[in-house]
Amino acid sequence: MNTENKNVTAGIVDDDEIFTYGFKKITAIKGLFDEILNFSNGKEAIDFLKDPQNEQRLPDVLFVDINMPVMNGWEFNKAFEEIKSQLGKNITLYNISSSIDLEDIKRAKSNPIITDYLLKPIDEQYLAEISRSLQNPADVRLYN
Repeated sequence: MNTENKNVTAGIVDDDEIFTYGFKKITAIKGLFDEILNFSNGKEAIDFLKDPQNEQRLPDVLFVDINMPVMNGWEFNKAFEEIKSQLGKNITLYNISSSIDLEDIKRAKSNPIITDYLLKPIDEQYLAEISRSLQNPADVRLYN
């Protein structure tokens, strides 16, 4: 087994400042990600991803809220799908929400670009597994 872990950058796309603060705090305390990029809506995140100047700073994983102003998570997913092949990096995508609406869950889980749909607050254990799987892709033990 490879014991070398790669640096992992996460992106949080969410307009909820309290949730974002908590997410950044818990991941920092647990040492889950080396860097966290913060975007307050989907358009801001898409603009960042499309900008060639950010090519070296692209996140390894994005946690995207589905309910946001300007560009919501569903619109982000569509825009991301259109640009993902041009990014030069495979970015893992999770939708996050406080919505337990079964249609939202089914919609996210049926989209092949979405790895999973996570309910807020995000389970810390699952977040640690996501981080571990990205740091050492050969040692994947994610649970659903």
